[in-house]
Amino acid sequence: MNSPLLSMELLGGLFGGLALFLFGMDMMTKALKLVAGDHMKDLLARFTRNRFVGAGMGAIITAIIQSSSVTTVLLVGFISAGIMSMAQSVPVIIGANIGTTITAQILAFKVTKLALFLIAIGFFVSFIPKNKKVRQYGFMIMGLGLVFFGMSTMSDGMKPLRSYEPFIQFMTTLQSPLYAACVGAAFTAVIQSSSATTGILIVMAGQGLLGLETAIALTLGSNVGTCITAVLASLGKPREAIRTAAVHILFNVAGAAIWIGFVPQLAEIARWLSPVHTELTGVARLTAESPRQIANIHTFFNLINAFLFIGFTTQIARIVEWLIPDKPITVNESFLPIFLDESLLSTPSIALENASREIARMGSFTRSIVDESMPLAIKGTQEELRLFRDKDKIIDSLHHHIIEHLSLISSEDLTKTQSKQLINLIQIANGLERIGDRISTDLVVSSIKRIKENVTVSSQTAKVLMGFHSEIVKALDSTLTAFANSDKKLAKNVRAMKGDVSRMNKEITRYEIQRLTADAPNRIATYAREVEIVDIMDNIFRIIRRIARIEPNQKDDPLKEIAFDDAE
Repeated sequence: MNSPLLSMELLGGLFGGLALFLFGMDMMTKALKLVAGDHMKDLLARFTRNRFVGAGMGAIITAIIQSSSVTTVLLVGFISAGIMSMAQSVPVIIGANIGTTITAQILAFKVTKLALFLIAIGFFVSFIPKNKKVRQYGFMIMGLGLVFFGMSTMSDGMKPLRSYEPFIQFMTTLQSPLYAACVGAAFTAVIQSSSATTGILIVMAGQGLLGLETAIALTLGSNVGTCITAVLASLGKPREAIRTAAVHILFNVAGAAIWIGFVPQLAEIARWLSPVHTELTGVARLTAESPRQIANIHTFFNLINAFLFIGFTTQIARIVEWLIPDKPITVNESFLPIFLDESLLSTPSIALENASREIARMGSFTRSIVDESMPLAIKGTQEELRLFRDKDKIIDSLHHHIIEHLSLISSEDLTKTQSKQLINLIQIANGLERIGDRISTDLVVSSIKRIKENVTVSSQTAKVLMGFHSEIVKALDSTLTAFANSDKKLAKNVRAMKGDVSRMNKEITRYEIQRLTADAPNRIATYAREVEIVDIMDNIFRIIRRIARIEPNQKDDPLKEIAFDDAE
């Protein structure tokens, strides 16, 4: 075993097999996310009111997409958007731990002989059809085949370890459950995949290299080590992301701490739960029984942990909120997006959903400056107007980040529906940014002219202008609500407001002409400024109406949508 050639063969088999395993997992997960991403977020949003249903959804979704980190990121978005409370997210995180054990259950079956067959089927399904969705199914099958092939390669590569003295000595040090758990946690933290750790343990147990008790302690440690993914994903993210990672850590560490003193008892339960092969002896029996025992006990203690903690979800949420309190939002932070996350680009459906939330946030800032605009246009001072104009910088900043993020999403493999959604989001973001510009430049410039020309807007005229302004704000409110709720009927109502707004515009024009003929001081300049304000508001309404024309889930070619120009 001391031969350098043999050592290279062992290392090549072990790490080459691990690389194939992780590559296959990554391929399978990406394909699953692309195929099932839209459905996953809908399921999570709908079925989390009840803690038991929430845990079930967390388990099912994580089992399907084989990524508890994606489930966690979905939760962060929902909490940030106010769709879900922190307490509602805790059961889903608990359930996600159960979902991750499904990989071990699959691997425990003698499926490695199917590896090359699955790779071949997956390749032809992904290579021949033109339909993108069918091709993703091919990638899923090929990824699963690579996982099995990686397992087989590791298994063959590990055979020489049975007589490798340094390895045998190292395995004796793992007799301590606590030390074994620490090793499992460290290894999983490095490779960032508890499924890969479990797969390696199943391979080692199948080769007779690992006792059941040691494998259980290592598995407990892998539950702790997998938290590093959530921690890394939360770095630099909003408080909600950090809290979600903290829930994951608290639950997994507490769960491991409960069982670390009962490893021998867990081993007995594993033997009781799993098939027994009394016709075999020695290594042959270990090879036949150990993989199923490891998989079963992995599922068992995660299920028990879920039942132990499911009744304390509210308390867990409160502890985490106490440990990680909210901090006041500074002015500079309001310029930055809170929903955009580049780690989600590989899951376009979720990335687009978060971009939609960020646009809704941008819309709230836009609505705020539109609402404040008319009183300042009528009576604002130069200092008030200067401070008001700076508020558009938030909208400009968010618009820049949103468009940049959407351009990154566009480079991913999008479905036809997702491509349409992306173009719609770009147009909506552009429209909101254009409204901000109309306020911060056109209206502010007009208002400064009012001050320089000593124009005073009468109380009667102010009332007329405020009435027109309130109709514009109403249209914007309805458009933003229609966008947030995908409400086609409400969007249609906004478009139907064109007649009322045109009528009001004509009435104001007649009123201004009457004022022009009246014997009033500075009437020419007053007329020019008041008509200018009306024109600016009318132009804003036209942009709002164009946004309302971008209906959700439309079937028409989105490239035919009207561009945001000044003509109607």
